[in-house]
Amino acid sequence: MTSSSSPGISLKQEGISYCVGAELPCVIVNMMRGGPGLGTIQPSQGDYFQATKGGGHGDYKLLVLAPASIQEMVNLTMVAFDLADKYRNPVMILGDGMLGQMMEPVLIEPTESLKVEKPWAVVGTEGKRKPNIINSLFIQAEECEKHNLHLQEKFALMTENEVRYEIIHEDAEYFLVGYGTTARIMRNVMAIARKQGHSVGLIRPISLFPFPNEAFEKVIGHAKGFLTVEMSAGQMVEDVRLAVNGRQPVAFYGRMGGMAPEPNTILAELYKLIEGGK
Repeated sequence: MTSSSSPGISLKQEGISYCVGAELPCVIVNMMRGGPGLGTIQPSQGDYFQATKGGGHGDYKLLVLAPASIQEMVNLTMVAFDLADKYRNPVMILGDGMLGQMMEPVLIEPTESLKVEKPWAVVGTEGKRKPNIINSLFIQAEECEKHNLHLQEKFALMTENEVRYEIIHEDAEYFLVGYGTTARIMRNVMAIARKQGHSVGLIRPISLFPFPNEAFEKVIGHAKGFLTVEMSAGQMVEDVRLAVNGRQPVAFYGRMGGMAPEPNTILAELYKLIEGGK
């Protein structure tokens, strides 16, 4: 396991790519802060592309999980270790500086970890077999392509089996979309809008890769619009637009540089979307 906050994760990108290439399980925690460069120590969500699209070299994917509370930080970290072993692939916990500084009570319950045999691991041979070699180097192009095809099959299994999300008020007409700390802020916005008579729900991706396209399929038949809110210039919104595929409007509101969106501003942006759909 390794952890850092934005610039430190950038410094680890070569190693992350190597871990994927060598199929080494690893848990990586990134508590995002404002950037680019050294930026600020305040919270941000500007590392979404880096986490979900591959910040290092080569065709690779990380499983990326986005907690929205300290309880989820605990639970999803346990899940991350199991998934890393299951797929022999790094798993990233993508939080932000606000979660990193927050204190909340948590319940740590006994859990049964995934039991995974590791015949590939370097544990010594006792002279009974050939030594295992952990490597990501393939000199011959044909061998490298074969390995890449194997990895792509594994990423496809992740996409099929590891989608996680939350939908609140699935029957709503308009949906707020956000992850992590931003989603917590949007819960309050949703509650205010519903008290004022508007049919508003929330879609919260918990797995950022694989992205929960199916959450949007569940509501697209009756939804009239989506408002994505991020602490960035707009990154996850691209995946939201791909999921919606032009069938309904997708609006965006973001803050940058360590600034968190305020409920009243989000509410105003939501009402712009609602008014535009009438």
